[in-house]
Amino acid sequence: MRVPRLSVTLLRTLAATDSRPKEDSQPAEKSVPIEEPIVVDRKAIEKLTEGLLSHYLPDLYSSKQALLELNQNQVILLDTLDQEVTKFRDCNSLLDLNSLFTEAKFYHGKLVNIRKDMIMLHEKTTKLKKRALKLQQQRQKEAMEKEQQRQKELERERQLIAKPAKRT
Repeated sequence: MRVPRLSVTLLRTLAATDSRPKEDSQPAEKSVPIEEPIVVDRKAIEKLTEGLLSHYLPDLYSSKQALLELNQNQVILLDTLDQEVTKFRDCNSLLDLNSLFTEAKFYHGKLVNIRKDMIMLHEKTTKLKKRALKLQQQRQKEAMEKEQQRQKELERERQLIAKPAKRT
């Protein structure tokens, strides 16, 4: 039977109180210690075991509870870290924000330039329409003047044509 290491001194004190006669009664100077198997009563072993267990078990149970709680906290922490890593991976899978903003700024500049060009073209087309309208009005005026001139010439020619006199 194996005896726990911590109770060896206690067992030796119990063995010292054993009433068995010693076979080797030599003086202490010449004696060499011989290890003898220690024989201990079964009840003593049970009581020592109970005492040892009652001394260490509460601490072991509290340590076990602390370790279980620590393990649960680690699992929660690992889950949280996994979620954070997933979030970072999602962010990295998107386009880099700096390049996205740079690209947006670039295209915004292009849109501003296109708008300026559109405004300039609108102004030019407005001016051209006004000019075309003026030219059309001028041509109509000239055509009307020519028509009036022609009418006047025709009237004049009619008046110049000799008219036969009426006989009376």
